[in-house]
Amino acid sequence: MRYLFSLAILLTVLWLGISGVYKPPLFVLGGCSVVFVVWLSRRMDVVGVEHNPVLYSWRLPVYWLWLLWQIVKSNIDVARAALSPDKLVRPRVVKVPMKLGSAVGKVTYANSVTLTPGTVTLLLEEDHLEVHALLESSAASLESGEMERKIAWLENHK
Repeated sequence: MRYLFSLAILLTVLWLGISGVYKPPLFVLGGCSVVFVVWLSRRMDVVGVEHNPVLYSWRLPVYWLWLLWQIVKSNIDVARAALSPDKLVRPRVVKVPMKLGSAVGKVTYANSVTLTPGTVTLLLEEDHLEVHALLESSAASLESGEMERKIAWLENHK
């Protein structure tokens, strides 16, 4: 029950922060949305010890800031490659090994890769990701394992 309550609190705070409009009809719609998602999560049995919404505590905003910085850097790299004739675009598919244990960690990793410009996750397997990388630097960054280490840190699996 506490996991459902923490999910409701987290969703409410997120909804209030993202919407930016604080009018009664929107409060009702937001409240209905939160109740529906909590009910659906309970029905699907996806909220529990492994999927505790507060599990990440202060680490989640830190990870988001780090990911945002990676997105900005990748945007600059892709823009330079597109606008500069001397910079070669070398697309390739990279098989990136992955040691993350939880399903949430694996999906977070795959989504984070896809959010980063110049890379798209093509396949998520138990022990690896297949990623299309537009630039050699993007492929090298993935192969270094920095993003996987950040997600392991996020999940507190050091």
